[in-house]
Amino acid sequence: MQEDDFIQFDPRQAKIGQLLFFDPILSGNRNIACATCHHPELGSGDGLSLGIGEGGDGLGRERTPGTGDSRIVKRIPRNAPALWNLAAKEIDILFHDGRLSVSDIYETGFDSPAQEWLPDGLNSILAAQALFPMTAEFEMAGNPKENQIAGAVYDRIDNVWPIVAKRVRIIPEYAEMFIAAYDDVDQALDINITHIVNALAAFEGTEFKSYDSPFDAYLNGDTAALNAEQKAGMDLFYGKAMCSSCHAGPLMTDQKFHALMLPHFGPGKTRQWDPIVRDVGRMGASDRLEDAYRFRTPALRNVALTAPYGHNGAYDSLEGMVRHHMDPRGAFEAWEKDNAVLPEVPWLAKVDFLAFSDTRERARLASRTDIERIELDDAEVAQIVAFLHALTGTESIKGRLGVPDSVPSGLEVPQ
Repeated sequence: MQEDDFIQFDPRQAKIGQLLFFDPILSGNRNIACATCHHPELGSGDGLSLGIGEGGDGLGRERTPGTGDSRIVKRIPRNAPALWNLAAKEIDILFHDGRLSVSDIYETGFDSPAQEWLPDGLNSILAAQALFPMTAEFEMAGNPKENQIAGAVYDRIDNVWPIVAKRVRIIPEYAEMFIAAYDDVDQALDINITHIVNALAAFEGTEFKSYDSPFDAYLNGDTAALNAEQKAGMDLFYGKAMCSSCHAGPLMTDQKFHALMLPHFGPGKTRQWDPIVRDVGRMGASDRLEDAYRFRTPALRNVALTAPYGHNGAYDSLEGMVRHHMDPRGAFEAWEKDNAVLPEVPWLAKVDFLAFSDTRERARLASRTDIERIELDDAEVAQIVAFLHALTGTESIKGRLGVPDSVPSGLEVPQ
């Protein structure tokens, strides 16, 4: 990969986006920021299998579910996706189930949960994605009884965004920065949600850009960049192990959907008529039966930094995830709860693994897999894991703008 493979953003807008990314002002109860679940020090994730969103306290694996009336009602249904290289020009679909994609179906440029109500002028699919966490009750919005943002979601999704924009533009420091960075902003009242999410995209697309790994150096002619074990793992990855049949191309993803027979736990992404708590993956967005239990292929650059793995974080180790790919059925049957990273939430203990124990749902999950068993010995698994570590960036992972000491709202920065 090279710089031309990425969307280029205005550095002034990226600076605004940095502050907004770490500012809880975008959340309904002003208590959670984008960075809470996508922190640079946690590989642009949160280190948890299923996140603890609005109402929780702390960061990463030390995050707790809160107390009293504000405590969490449920876990986030899916693992927080890593943000690396999402500004690559070839990215045209996002979220584990692909419910956001580049499309003209609604004449907005995107097929999204907002349908025709998506705002105009978005600079990328990354900007479109930034719209949705702030409308999600258990991620950033909060309960409808608690704040104006959460209440507005239940009227119509686009009613949220003017409220968020007003919160931001009445802060003088933000207003001054937007006026300086955007040609169409002459006064604070001109700032709208499009300016906000475009700034977020500018930061994320700049901060989480990484293509300087040892593997990149090797591809660029430095044959000493990979050691013998990593080279052996690379040969397996692109050969016998067939990893590259899905993890293909510069970003190491085909941007398609595959069923891996990962065990289900947590609250799921239930649809209106679902008879049980579960997650049918791509089918939930496409309504096609053939898409049942399929999830988007993740990109693999910096994968060693982004544990846990899988759409629900079913494995905390790369080795565990690699072994699951080698024998999905055997791994599904042998999977144990301690493979996941789930901070204790006593009031959710009875439901966390409800679907995991349901024999019918297990049978449905076990009936769908798009990958076949491959025989690898322990040494070969270790070689593949070594190669995956060679996909970690060097200077790029140190960040460019980093974590700000403070944000214009005066709220607490997640760190």
